[in-house]
This record gives sequence, structure tokens and C-alpha cells, in this order.
Amino acid sequence: MRLRRVLKRRFSIAASPLAVRRHVAWHWRLLLMGVLLAGGIALSWFFYDAGMRFAGLHRGATADELQRLRERLGSLERENASLRSDGAQSERKGQIEQATQNDLAKTVKTLQDENAHLKEDLTFFRKQMSSDKSDADLSIYRFKVENTMPGEYRYRLLLLQGGQREHEFQGKVQFLVSLTQGGEKLVMTLPSAKEAEAHAYNLNFKYYQRLEGVFHTEPKAQVRKVQIRVFENGAVQPKLMQIVNLS
Repeated sequence: MRLRRVLKRRFSIAASPLAVRRHVAWHWRLLLMGVLLAGGIALSWFFYDAGMRFAGLHRGATADELQRLRERLGSLERENASLRSDGAQSERKGQIEQATQNDLAKTVKTLQDENAHLKEDLTFFRKQMSSDKSDADLSIYRFKVENTMPGEYRYRLLLLQGGQREHEFQGKVQFLVSLTQGGEKLVMTLPSAKEAEAHAYNLNFKYYQRLEGVFHTEPKAQVRKVQIRVFENGAVQPKLMQIVNLS
């Protein structure tokens, strides 16, 4: 009975219809598969390109953006170089202006000091002119020694000849500088035997002569006092002496 039912299903009218399929050559199948594969790749590339465009990462847009950024960078570098150049010029200009102001301040200070000295000299000269002094009267006025920097000293004085002043005074000045150096007391004579500008210590005046100059010592030396001696030409003994104590 079981076998009969099986045979009946297979070969009776109620059996499943027979399907007849057309045979397709293998090369057509390969061509179809190639077309489908190419279509899939094209479709994938389309979706990839669309996604890149949507994300703003498209190759063309990225290249344009990169070129724009490079141009912007170049512009900023040129602007930065220009600003540095302008800044350097402004700094140099400021330094020049500052140096000019410092020079003007020094000049003003020097002129003020000279003006004060001239006023003092004028007052002193008026007193000298009105005084009754002999021809041979010689005096030292306003003898000062200042320590301007370590190892450098500036001196300033005015020599006057009072009375009728019938002849010019000719001679020279000599400085004896007493100092302490390395715990030892020393005396330095100016001008020295090797002094190249000894003529700066010569005197030749009828009314007055101003003397200004600088002498140098070792930076660590300490000057105690400075004595000035005034010699007339041909004399061995000083005609006039005066001492300035610095410490």
C-alpha cells in the first residue's frame, strides 16, 4: 500500500508537473556574473563618493581646501615677516630716540653745570676785580676732584692772578695723588715722566686759566687725597699748593 501511494504520487495525474529549463552556455554565465560584479562595484563607488561628499571629504574638495590653506599659510608667513620687520624698525627707532633723549639730557646737565660754574666765576671775578691785591697774587679757585667711575677721577680748578696783572704767569701744575692699593700706601705723581700729554699741565695766562682733566688708577685702589702744586717757570719750589681730601 505504501509503495502504491508513492508510485501514484509520482506517475499519476496528481503528480508534480515536469519543469523543462533551457541550457545556458558557461561563457554567457561568466559575462552575466562580470556585469553584475561591475554594477556592484560601480554602485559601491557611488555610495562611497556620495558618503565622502556628504562628510565633506571629497578628494577634489579636500585638494581645493588644502590649496586654500597653503595659500593662507603663505599669506600669514609674509604678513608675519612684514610685522617682524616693522617691529625691528620700530625697536631700532625707539633705541635711537632713547639714545637721543639720553644725549640731550646729558647735554642739558652739562650746560646747567657750566652755567652754574660761570655764575660762580662771574661772582668771583667781580670780587677779584674790586679787591686791592698785588701783582704777584696767585690763587686757586674751586679745586674739585670727583670719582666718576672705578679707577677714574676727574679734576677741575681755576687759577687766578690778581692785582694789576701787568705780566702773564707761565709755569705748570703738578698733582700728587695719595692712594691705598692692596693695603699699601702709594703716591702717584701727575704728570708722570712717561705722560704723553704733559703739555696739558702747562700754565700761561694773565687773568685766569681753567684746568680740567682725568687721571686713572687701578679700579680697586682708593684715593685718599690729591695735592696740587703750582710752579712758575724756572722755580724749584712751588708757588702755590692746595689739598683736596676724598676720604
